[in-house]
Amino acid sequence: MSTVALITGAASGIGAAVARRLSAGGARCVLVDLDGEGAERVAKETGGVALAADVSTEEANRAAVELAERRFGRLDVVHLNAGVVAGVDLGAFDAARYRTAMGVNVDGVVFGVVAALPLLRRSGGGAIVVTSSLAGLVGYDGDPVYTMTKHAVVGLVRALAVPLAAEGVRVSAVCPGFTDTPLVAGARETFVNAGFPLLTAEDVAAAVESACYADPGTLLIVQPGRQPVPYRYAGVPGPAGGERPPTP
Repeated sequence: MSTVALITGAASGIGAAVARRLSAGGARCVLVDLDGEGAERVAKETGGVALAADVSTEEANRAAVELAERRFGRLDVVHLNAGVVAGVDLGAFDAARYRTAMGVNVDGVVFGVVAALPLLRRSGGGAIVVTSSLAGLVGYDGDPVYTMTKHAVVGLVRALAVPLAAEGVRVSAVCPGFTDTPLVAGARETFVNAGFPLLTAEDVAAAVESACYADPGTLLIVQPGRQPVPYRYAGVPGPAGGERPPTP
């Protein structure tokens, strides 16, 4: 039985690379992106199906899962990858830009999990992999709102790991450094001139595939020239005189 994967932000970059990698291994893919033409191109290339949709809405995420069930009858892997840079200047605040970033980067993950879980359960379990970022683990001051959104999805992954594992659903995240995708196209020349190495989308896609089988709650750091490694948080000190609380 072929694996069925749902991938958001699949028209280019990491999402498209994941679609190519999984389909090469025999998976059937549902590809979701606001860029419907781009998603359709990748679908034709990989033998998948495309859906033009805005993942910041509940309706889009439900429609994507319904498409997976209607076309393939099941769902095994969900890669919640859609993301945007925020570029919000807190000194000259643009509420619309802020809401866009929150809608795609946070709501798109929450709505994606909510929509996918019923079909994953009916399919006997599976994996949810979220694309976070190194900015989800450190205080990246180049884009504070983007950093906040990526911390948020890391927190969601950590909190959901144990309860979803009890239902046979493994949830994890990949946390790549700067990757040569359309998201960083405007800064690519700066990176190259500075001799700063960039990941390829294929590097991250390989980590996403690994994350599908990783322990629940795994946060995979992906950096150029290194094998992906799980991130480990330090334990939190407990109350004075009390026992130290468990670390997730």
